[in-house]
Amino acid sequence: MRPEDLVRDHTIYACVTGSRAFGLATESSDTDRRGVFVAPAPLFRRFAKPPTHVEGPGPEQFGWELERFCELALRGNPNILECLHSPLVEHADATGRELLALREAFLSRRVHAAFTGYALAQRRRLDADVRTHGAPRWKHAMHLPRLLISARDLLRTGRLTVEVGDARARLLAVRRGEVPWPEVESWMTRLAARTDEAAAHSPLPEEPDLRRVEDFLYRVRRASALGSAPAAPDAPAGPV
Repeated sequence: MRPEDLVRDHTIYACVTGSRAFGLATESSDTDRRGVFVAPAPLFRRFAKPPTHVEGPGPEQFGWELERFCELALRGNPNILECLHSPLVEHADATGRELLALREAFLSRRVHAAFTGYALAQRRRLDADVRTHGAPRWKHAMHLPRLLISARDLLRTGRLTVEVGDARARLLAVRRGEVPWPEVESWMTRLAARTDEAAAHSPLPEEPDLRRVEDFLYRVRRASALGSAPAAPDAPAGPV
């Protein structure tokens, strides 16, 4: 089976991410599409396993196989969690809707290290741009405070909000290069400190709900092997 066939025929969830989901799109912004597909169980019986991800088939389109997507989400990967919380959902079948219902199971205090670690790595690249070219790539510079705001609020509230809300005007000013780089650096430093403070008192659990996610993945795999729809999880027992 061709990779593009997996995306076309077996996608359970698809959304728009990036600037359009963040509320930061301009006239020149691309439309970044992301999705999750479930590789049919028989493909795992071959020596050549199905791909963990597929780029395309459309422009700016990328998809993950369900197991890989869950692995990354459990680690607190920012791109994966933002995909799972996008306000711009384009497709979700019954299995995709169950994946969406699991969003809280993936969230834990692991997001602190994942989000801030990613932001720190990107900041080093921007610092290198400033040393080499005298200025950062402003589009990338905009996304670092955006990411830190998202991490701070997630750790404070236990909920991930993708849209930037009141920070939109200031972030777009950064993108246009209207905010001096030292001021952007100072903003990011303050946000990083607030994120660290939020992590110390976060309502998020220390670890994600691995058992719940594993149960979901097991049922999806079993249903694929049997050629049936995944069975719903057992309802909690009522009062006796």
